[in-house]
Amino acid sequence: MLKKEFWYDLPKEQIAQQPADPRDAARLMVLHRGSDAVEHHIFRELPDFLQPGDLLVVNNSKVLPARIIGTKQPTGAVCELLLLRQVKGDQWECLAKPGKRMQPGTVVSFGDGSLTAVVDETEPDGNKLVTFSYDTETLYEKLDAFGKMPLPPYITRQLEDQSQYQTVYAKELGSAAAPTAGLHFTPELMDIIRAKGVGIAEVTLHVGLGTFRPVKEDEITDHQMHSEWYSVPQQTADQIHAAHAAGHRVIAVGTTSCRTLEAVAAQYGEIRACSGNTDIFLYPGVPFRCIDGLITNFHLPESTLIMLVSAFYGYEKTMAAYKTAVAEHYRFFSFGDAMLIV
Repeated sequence: MLKKEFWYDLPKEQIAQQPADPRDAARLMVLHRGSDAVEHHIFRELPDFLQPGDLLVVNNSKVLPARIIGTKQPTGAVCELLLLRQVKGDQWECLAKPGKRMQPGTVVSFGDGSLTAVVDETEPDGNKLVTFSYDTETLYEKLDAFGKMPLPPYITRQLEDQSQYQTVYAKELGSAAAPTAGLHFTPELMDIIRAKGVGIAEVTLHVGLGTFRPVKEDEITDHQMHSEWYSVPQQTADQIHAAHAAGHRVIAVGTTSCRTLEAVAAQYGEIRACSGNTDIFLYPGVPFRCIDGLITNFHLPESTLIMLVSAFYGYEKTMAAYKTAVAEHYRFFSFGDAMLIV
């Protein structure tokens, strides 16, 4: 299939600039795979579409406040680093601005000077390997003090409350972007879901900025997916086996949970406790081996994420649903509304 087949027109004003308040006040488009019915609801009504014995699988990865702005030493020029992944110890792979002025040996100071960074080398793709020094036990303490959330480029205003870009169940630090389908859940809504007899299981997939990387190749199968680290605990594997054995549905909350489960099922033929890296690319024609339902936001045109949704729900039905969402003035992308596909 061609990349251009996943294009749709979206008015700029429908790109959500801030999350719904409260979180579960976002809208929810419900898509029924069996009947092709389309319904319009509010996210807090999600329990109405869940059945006792269903299992929701969420991604518990926590976003690092990984965007830090400092000054180049000794010139005082303003520069920015965005931490992408830990290489080893205190060395991280980073995006740097302005990259051309941050050559190996460059020293950058942040905040009160208690956090510094030295550029070690420039990688072929332009990213930098950087080693940090700090006066606290962990680098994360400094990121909490000086860092900002690495919001996607289409969100043009900074958050007043950085917790708005974390799910309420986030606990495993490591993501460069939020698993945004989970942003709609509140503790109260999760209690209601559990009280209905629906299970909640956790996986971890640390979301990389590659999730925003555009597909450049015309033929989508020529696209090289980014790699991300994931982990499936034994308890989650057991919960999934039990749900399927009893004939219940496994519903992934977000494309990251979906990719984790489908990557493990594709590699091992079943869900098992494991961890590793995955670059799985789910597009129309690729089979799904684990999930029976998906909760997800509305994604960018021509992105790997809209291709994933098309793989699960069907290409023509997905593009029709997006057209309906635009016409019905749904809010799009990271802070936007959601869809439930079951």
